[in-house]
Amino acid sequence: MRTGIATVCLSGTLKEKMQACAIAGFDGIEIFEQDLVTSPLSPEDVRKMAADLGLGLDLYQPFRDFDGVTPDLLKANLRRAEAKFKLMARLGMDTILVCSNVATATIDDDGVRAEQLAQLANLAGDHGVKVAYEALAWGKYVNDYEHAYRLVEMVDHPNLGTCLDSFHILSRDWDTAPIENINADKIFFVQVADAPKLSMDVLSWSRHYRVFPGEGQFELAKFMGHVVRAGYTGPVSLEVFNDVFRQSDVERTAVDAMRSLIWLEEQSAKWLAGTDAGSDAGSPAAARRRYPMELATLPKVNEPAGFNFAEVKADDTARLEKLLGQLGFQFEGRHRTKDVQLWTMGQARVIINEQAAQHAEPAIAALGFDVDSPVIASARAQQLKAPVVARKVQADEEVFQGISAPDSTEIFLCQGSPDGTAAWTHEFGEGLEHPSAGARAVIDHVNLAQPWQHFDEAVLFYTSALALEPQPFAEVPSPSGLVRSQVMQTSDAAVRLVLNLAPIQRARNEARKTYQEHIAFAVADLVATARAARERGLEFLQIPANYYEDLDARFDLEPGFLATLQELNLLFDRDADGEFLHFYTATVGSVFFEMVERRGRYDGYGAPNAPVRHAVQYDSLHRTSQTAKH
Repeated sequence: MRTGIATVCLSGTLKEKMQACAIAGFDGIEIFEQDLVTSPLSPEDVRKMAADLGLGLDLYQPFRDFDGVTPDLLKANLRRAEAKFKLMARLGMDTILVCSNVATATIDDDGVRAEQLAQLANLAGDHGVKVAYEALAWGKYVNDYEHAYRLVEMVDHPNLGTCLDSFHILSRDWDTAPIENINADKIFFVQVADAPKLSMDVLSWSRHYRVFPGEGQFELAKFMGHVVRAGYTGPVSLEVFNDVFRQSDVERTAVDAMRSLIWLEEQSAKWLAGTDAGSDAGSPAAARRRYPMELATLPKVNEPAGFNFAEVKADDTARLEKLLGQLGFQFEGRHRTKDVQLWTMGQARVIINEQAAQHAEPAIAALGFDVDSPVIASARAQQLKAPVVARKVQADEEVFQGISAPDSTEIFLCQGSPDGTAAWTHEFGEGLEHPSAGARAVIDHVNLAQPWQHFDEAVLFYTSALALEPQPFAEVPSPSGLVRSQVMQTSDAAVRLVLNLAPIQRARNEARKTYQEHIAFAVADLVATARAARERGLEFLQIPANYYEDLDARFDLEPGFLATLQELNLLFDRDADGEFLHFYTATVGSVFFEMVERRGRYDGYGAPNAPVRHAVQYDSLHRTSQTAKH
């Protein structure tokens, strides 16, 4: 599959955008007209630079408001078009995108539109240019891709074809199956974009909220499957209008964009394999053999089996050690060659890393996941442009495969074992996998705060590299505003990641995390765990009495049970499937811990309690900062 991207997707100058696209590995680019108009580079400079970078110049766009106009306006439009065709010759480009009219069309007549498009096609033919006519979702008279193709058929000119844009098709819920009936020779270009499902006018939705494939909710694999079945072999190019992307680092965004097309290519092959009939249906190889467009696939990996460990990096570890001890974790010793500690509670393992942590407040630094084959999983992640994490090892030490997540969290792919043990723990001494005398626990979920400019990137990263499935996102009220929360998890919920969009003021310094994150541990008896922790002197997050009055009103709890909840600062939730008990610790640095008990088949996270936690933490942080000032 030939990959492309429109320069409008990226921040920076045209030169910076082109360089970033080449670094990310794109085959070609679309030149967005405004990027060229505002550039000091001449068309000849752009042409040479593209050649030097190995980039094709696949599409010049957009040419707006051409069809359905009065004769006088048509004359002006043809003059404008010829000027663009001459410019394209200087650029060495041969395809232009013409959008259906949204502003100046006054004649709603397909005959008139076809006649005017025919004149444009004739003029384009004189200059060796192909016109890709696209139906905009908000076009005045033409907003349906099938309508646009009917006009192309009516004109029947070799220099007029159509452009299929996933956003304009899927945002209107048009059926994508008829794409297969389009003559492949008449599909001049294909553009793809994803988007969250939003209830708003389609123009605003398009201009501000498009995202790269895998970061939204459109059925893009199905869309691309129909395109491939139609016989299309040209570029598949990203056209994404997004305010965040156009403020973010250009090279990083380009890499994220390339990752999305690699993911889409694989998902499209899977969709085709799953829907094709025939004796060899069900294999991605079948899709590659049957259709002119070749779709590459990645090394296949299963979803992680569970968490192997969580790592917190800190300079001053005393408060962290005290907190873990109060929760009931056992100190298992220091690493024999590294300045690293291991703490365990059953199968829940927490590493305290003091290496290169000078002046660093405690923060979540790494997560380990149990996978079938760490080497294959790492190879897949690297093909998806995930940066490799270098880790020094000595003889007889576990070699972890590591990659870096968008928020800089290090992800280690560990060899899982059926009994839940971890081979690397012998590096801390013998006899670590003995049955604990204390409470048994596992890591239930990890909550990671994402910088505002990398939130969508993180969703795609965990989807494509770790095979986690995004769940419907939620918005949680807090004193700082609504917090967007996105759950990523395995099908059996053995791995749960909660990605929260960090407030902008808390995420400016990407080098060091300053926003709050937490690790949640599941136990069988939370009340007993809380009582034992209190006896060890644990400082709980103090929950207001008003919360318990509201809890009683909502659930009509048994008075003794309600009193126990309030006594221990426990929070509670119930749904049709079960109950959820949990409590939070105070925050150390940017980290706090949560202990949970899931009863029945409760599968949530106590979402109704999240505003309480945010409010109490905000108040605590505010009081601490005021005390420090005085």
